Parts: sequence; C-alpha cells; structure tokens
Amino acid sequence: MTTVIVLNGGSSSGKSGIARCLQAVLPDPWLTLGVDTLIDAMPPAVDEGIDFAADGGVSVGSGFRRLENAWMAGVAAMVRAGARVIIDDAFLGGAASQQRWRDALAGLEVLWVGVRCDGVVAAGREVARGDRVTGMAEAQAEIVHRGVVYDFEVDTGVNEALVCAREIAARVE
Repeated sequence: MTTVIVLNGGSSSGKSGIARCLQAVLPDPWLTLGVDTLIDAMPPAVDEGIDFAADGGVSVGSGFRRLENAWMAGVAAMVRAGARVIIDDAFLGGAASQQRWRDALAGLEVLWVGVRCDGVVAAGREVARGDRVTGMAEAQAEIVHRGVVYDFEVDTGVNEALVCAREIAARVE
C-alpha cells in the first residue's frame, strides 16, 4: 500500500495544485507537506541556511541541511505512525536530493512522481504568483529532474492539476 507520494518539480511547476487535488480525489485522508512548509517554519536567521539570489538561484548551507534532515526524519515518523503523506519538493540537487528522501523513507511504500512543466510556462506562473524571485521557475525547470528516477511523470504545461492528480491517484495502491 502506497503511504507516501513524492512530487518533485521546479518552482511554479504545479506541485502544490496537484497535491491539493490529490487530497480531493484520493479516498483516504492525506497530509501535504512541502519544502515551503520547512522554509516557512525556519527562523529568519539560520546560520548557513538558505539564500535566494536575485537571478532566481537558490543555495543551501549546512544549517539548512541539518534542519532539513530532522524534518525529513519527522515526516517519515509521521508516516510510520499511520499518516499518509504527499511530499511537495524541488530536488535542487537532483539525484542527491532524491537519495536523502530515499534514506529517510526507507522501508515505506513510496510513489515517486516527476512534475514537469516547460520553463517558459512556469515563468509565466511565477510572475502571476508574485511571491517568488523572478527567474527561479525557469532556472529549476530541468535541474530538479537531473538523475532522478520516477515511477511516473506528469506535465502541468499540458494538463491541468486535477487531470494530473487523477493520473497519479490511479497508480496509488
């Protein structure tokens, strides 16, 4: 039985919209937790934390990684305690980011989903949102997928979030 769905895609690719739609179409209750949840929970001044460059680049330091590792272990503990969780993340480190989640989620039934979206489309969404650094969406559109292995992929530039969610839900056991 699938207990975790990991959605990986760049900024403004549509992961959060898919996660909300999954919560609506899946028969059991699922929690949604994302990297934005972690970032929002962090204090403003984390030594060697996360930095957002003016061009949309993102860099993380050892302080961020320590908190991220604890957060990942906590998410996995919630699943082991009986919660079903949708993880909304952007694997800035590609395969290395996926491996950190694989380690944390070891022994759990995980559905790995790539959320693709053309960088130009994501950039348009980024502008419309107004809450992201300009350039982040286009910069992340491909790098988050480098070396990542998926069970399934969706493309939000072609399909609406609800259609993507239904495709994903059909693969949840």
